[in-house]
Amino acid sequence: MKRVIWLFCLCVLAGACRKEAGTVVNMKTSLGNIRFRLYDETSGHRENMLKLVREGYYNGMLFHRVIQDFMIQAGDPESKTARPGMLLGDGDAGYTIAAEILPRYFHRRGVVAAARESDNVNPERRSSGSHFYIVQGKVFATDSLDRVVEKINNNRYVALFNRLKTAREAEIAKYQLADDYESLMRINRELSEAAREQFEHVKLQLSEEQVKAYTTVGGTPHLDGEYTVFGEVIEGLDVLDRIAAQETDEYARPVRDVVIEKMEIE
Repeated sequence: MKRVIWLFCLCVLAGACRKEAGTVVNMKTSLGNIRFRLYDETSGHRENMLKLVREGYYNGMLFHRVIQDFMIQAGDPESKTARPGMLLGDGDAGYTIAAEILPRYFHRRGVVAAARESDNVNPERRSSGSHFYIVQGKVFATDSLDRVVEKINNNRYVALFNRLKTAREAEIAKYQLADDYESLMRINRELSEAAREQFEHVKLQLSEEQVKAYTTVGGTPHLDGEYTVFGEVIEGLDVLDRIAAQETDEYARPVRDVVIEKMEIE
């Protein structure tokens, strides 16, 4: 009997530990509350978010970029005093965070991730110090998902090839002026070989878990491996949908302001 009681206590303690894993933030918005859990494995992003929440940094901020079936984004401090119709998105915390892109955390519906500048100015994929987004996404049919992955990989290869080509623009221009087609063909072969080799490190290959998520709950697979996912919504997905459904202007800013009234650590 004592052994049974002891095992029961262990199970209770283990369950409690699992329940407490990851810090929870409650975000009160003008359209309802969203609670999300921060991942311990992405500690840099977790600690940064907690620091900003403690400072009240997000209180009074707007969701300045909202795209239905994609995501909702906030993090611009200038949005607190923005006039109606003002273009937002350039303001931030003034620093970046080292990327913590982990394969186990991907862009399924409800995850919280960090926005960042594009690869051409940010090859290390460092995250914005304050901008974050919550994924809404959409559900894919299996064959449709296959086509999406193929398109994503084609785009990634082309973007990679073009970045490598840009790095050798001066050399290419010199051979073009000299009508040196042999050298131009050599450079093209070298660029293609380098692009194929580097592409293997950025190629999107979905796991069974990803396929299941994207064909059931939905998400945005084209962002996988590109941005740091550091948390997930545990309550308030209906509020996410409500915000995403708002009418927006040409800049994807909601016509009627959606305000983060307060964010608190639970």
